[in-house]
Amino acid sequence: MRKLLIFLLMANIFVVSACSQEKSVQNGTPVKNDNLVFVQGGTIMNKKSNYYGKITLSNFYISKYEVTQKEWIEVMGSNPSGFQGDDLPVETVSWYDAVEYCNQRSIKEGLKPYYNINKNKKDRNNESEHDNLKWTVTINEGANGYRLPTEAEWEYAASGGQESKGYTYSGNNDADEVAWYWKNAGDEYLTGDWNWPKIESNRNTTKSVGAKKPNELGLFDMSGNVREWCWDWYGEELDSKSGAFRVVKGGGWIGDVRNNEISFRGKFEANGIGPDQGFRVVRSE
Repeated sequence: MRKLLIFLLMANIFVVSACSQEKSVQNGTPVKNDNLVFVQGGTIMNKKSNYYGKITLSNFYISKYEVTQKEWIEVMGSNPSGFQGDDLPVETVSWYDAVEYCNQRSIKEGLKPYYNINKNKKDRNNESEHDNLKWTVTINEGANGYRLPTEAEWEYAASGGQESKGYTYSGNNDADEVAWYWKNAGDEYLTGDWNWPKIESNRNTTKSVGAKKPNELGLFDMSGNVREWCWDWYGEELDSKSGAFRVVKGGGWIGDVRNNEISFRGKFEANGIGPDQGFRVVRSE
């Protein structure tokens, strides 16, 4: 009996250990938590990316879903979104709101904040005539906290990283399979050219994250639902060091299908907010 009890105890320890290991490793790939996906670094494989053949990226983690309203409330304590729901992506958030969220979430989880945010010093690189904030935001080198993806990281992850199949949209060549956009985000499927009165009368909205098919890396909604803030300044040249706008990627429930393409470069002033404007987070390895 004693030997049987010892055997059962050891078997139980093995099962618990295996389950624990399964949570940290997925298909042989390390995962920080259920909502972060490991992205193996390398060169951009998708020929449709703006960065194809131009850059090599290091490993990083990116959130599987756009930041939800539940996640936002847990960190920030209030909800700015026009469409309310725990599993809906948070929206109507500015670039400044997003970087503050990254720092506050990092602190909450015991991580070192990635950004230095100086609200009293105007950013000389901000050329906007309409941004009344112009906070100076710099990188805290070596920090392990949450941050916004660079435009290159966003395109690499949306393209499927090293698993890329060269799709036009994130995970498919058919936008309806992976993206919520103006034609399919309401009561009925719309046809014809983009039309705002049609969108309004069709009661288009954001949708719960993860409702469409994922891309090659298991990432959801990188095309459609809400546009996603990136770290970069928008400029004629990639990786601009200054500008009037920050880059937004992926398109949203309001936008035309063209905006859902991985290569599409959107722009928005850093203090801008909209019902289709959200984000997802990244952490360095």
